[in-house]
Amino acid sequence: MKIAVDAMGGDYAPVETVKGAVEASQELGLEIILVGDEVRIKKELAQYEIGKAAVSVIHAPEVIEMGEAPGAAIRKKKNSSIVVSTRLVKEGAADAVVSAGNTGAAMGAALLGLGRIKGIHRPAIASVLPTVKGRSLFLDVGANAVCDPQNLLQFAVMGSIYSNKILGATNPRIGLLNIGEEETKGNPLYVEAYQLIKESGLNFVGNVEGRDITGGIADVIVCDGFVGNIVLKFGEGLAKDLMSMLREEFMKNIFVKIGAALVFSQAKGLRKKIDYAESGGAPLLGVNGVAVISHGSSQARAIKNAIRVAKECVEIHVVNCIKDSITEKPNGDDDSASG
Repeated sequence: MKIAVDAMGGDYAPVETVKGAVEASQELGLEIILVGDEVRIKKELAQYEIGKAAVSVIHAPEVIEMGEAPGAAIRKKKNSSIVVSTRLVKEGAADAVVSAGNTGAAMGAALLGLGRIKGIHRPAIASVLPTVKGRSLFLDVGANAVCDPQNLLQFAVMGSIYSNKILGATNPRIGLLNIGEEETKGNPLYVEAYQLIKESGLNFVGNVEGRDITGGIADVIVCDGFVGNIVLKFGEGLAKDLMSMLREEFMKNIFVKIGAALVFSQAKGLRKKIDYAESGGAPLLGVNGVAVISHGSSQARAIKNAIRVAKECVEIHVVNCIKDSITEKPNGDDDSASG
């Protein structure tokens, strides 16, 4: 299996990207193709005893920066690392692409380079969240700021497939994120989406409120990308700041410090659960190829785990699974998406 990695995407590229790619190749038995500034990438590679790692480099002279407008940047920078990485998948030279760069550019490159699965109106970014009962899949978390009810239904279908095939949920429970449990709650988008998902044959458990996201009452939670991105980033910030506040409180006197040392030594499992680096990356479901988008501040461990996610998606043929589940015809030719 060959995974193309955008070596120049992310806050810590190419240093951490190269490190994570080497570790992934060694631990997961993959061939990694690092795409980007050849000189800089090879300089980083020289620091490692490659050993059994199978890592190659393809030069891409341009980089799409985090602050650039995705659409214009993709059209202007056709030799950027993310565009070239995605092109390798389209051409069959790689089985999947991983990027921690500009999310909009990564999604745009996938849409333009790989296209949508026939019948899918909009792709969705799916993120795995920790819950008190295990894990839940949350989508869309940023691909589509504006959705229609049919989009949310398709997110539910794709989420159910991923939850079953990758996360191991049997007959995944589907929840619709809303402001109340009653089926009449929410704006017209969510009221109509409720009925569509209810009648879809999926294991629909109804509306899920924000306070229930981490309660484990649903294996898949569906919402539009505007809401999903805010919820995801709020959760990341809350987890990070709560840990900081706890440390600050624990450092107030020597007796509390001793107790804190005992608590934190036993809290490694909890920290691992809430660390985004463990999930690594979020697959872009609905495009005609495997594309995984990682956090912009990803370091080596997150990059390695994002590559693992890509590997799992290839192994279970997630694209074909979605194709087999989508029987309707595409609704128009709208390729637009925002996030």
